[in-house]
Amino acid sequence: MNYRDQEKKRIIALRNEIFRDAGGGTYKGKQYPFVLENPTLNLWDGIREDCYRYFEDNKITWWGGEKEGVTGHLLSSQVACLNHLYPVRQRKDLATAILKTLHKDISSAVRMDSGFVEFEVVGHENYLGERSHSRGINATSIDAVMVGKKKSGANILVLIEWKYTEEYGSNDLYIPARAKIYDPLLAEKGCPILAEPTRDLYYEPFYQLMRQTLLGWLMVKIGEYGCDEFIHVHVIPEENTKLLETVTAPCLTGTSMSDAWKHLLLHPDAYSVISPDAFMQPIETCADSHSILCYLAKRYWN
Repeated sequence: MNYRDQEKKRIIALRNEIFRDAGGGTYKGKQYPFVLENPTLNLWDGIREDCYRYFEDNKITWWGGEKEGVTGHLLSSQVACLNHLYPVRQRKDLATAILKTLHKDISSAVRMDSGFVEFEVVGHENYLGERSHSRGINATSIDAVMVGKKKSGANILVLIEWKYTEEYGSNDLYIPARAKIYDPLLAEKGCPILAEPTRDLYYEPFYQLMRQTLLGWLMVKIGEYGCDEFIHVHVIPEENTKLLETVTAPCLTGTSMSDAWKHLLLHPDAYSVISPDAFMQPIETCADSHSILCYLAKRYWN
């Protein structure tokens, strides 16, 4: 049984206890026991109301193209990201604890637009020159972004991509229209991706990593949030070995997904993979963190 099926089985067994929902909600026109009948329950109750307001105020499209609200799919990585990180948004102490673990030179978290974490970030301008610049759909976006103040006084941009049960096959996503957008950026002087424009960058998850790396580079280049460098953090459960250990692109080399990607980077140390529980572990010593950690542990980590 693969990780996705294991998680479906586990969360269905916990569904009534955690959500008090009988399941049978609709996903892509079909009913499933791992989809909540009341999708709003998919968000932790401590963030639910404010999270909805944030998405509405910022005109962010929910995962799956949902316009009315959050999906009821219990294995949604967007929901997992929000449940882990939205409680950190207005807590400088929590944000600082996490960032200090991610980068040894960070001394404190920096408030961004409206909090210490922003979601579905596409940059203040359409730096990539994509056809759309909307948050959450039809554009390169980062699941979550934080900013840390370095000991030197400069800021560092922290790009966070959150995965849950995703896995990818060797599907070539190359089309000339995409290459027309990204290949010129890959050929630019100073590009953080060392590879020449190649079709191997158009296989997931490398296609997404490539686009997010280019976006982070251009955001820093323009000085968004006063940042002069960026790091890219991939949050992936360690049990999802199908994602972690598979190199989907036929000509990329490496013993794992992260190893293959690091081989392509000008600064490989700027990219890292961490599990969700290890990512959140630093907040254990912070005040008023017990309830959210208990929820996350029961729902995602056990």
